[in-house]
Amino acid sequence: DVHLVESGGGLAQPGGSLRLSCVASGFTFSRNAMSWVRQAPGKGLEWVSSIDSGGNTAYTGSVKGRFTISRDNAKNTLYLQLNSLKTEDTAMYYCIIGALVPGAPGSQGTQVTVSS
Repeated sequence: DVHLVESGGGLAQPGGSLRLSCVASGFTFSRNAMSWVRQAPGKGLEWVSSIDSGGNTAYTGSVKGRFTISRDNAKNTLYLQLNSLKTEDTAMYYCIIGALVPGAPGSQGTQVTVSS
């Protein structure tokens, strides 16, 4: 079975940083593109960033220059470094396989709250 387990969220002040992790199992992690999506309160899932099997990355405009996606294939782990956090980054963050935003999250996610 495919399992994705996110961690690393928490409370941060505006301008602060967090590092999210997603440990994957049940599929060949290294061969798949992976992405982070997020869901703010009262809103739908939003694509944040993707990384393909070759390490090529892409970001939504609102996080470009602030967030960095990376992967460690030896550890089957996906990361998202969040810097210069803004209150509008407050959301539940999920990792997904591929880059198509699902209708509903398939994992438990990790909560990021940005507040002073």
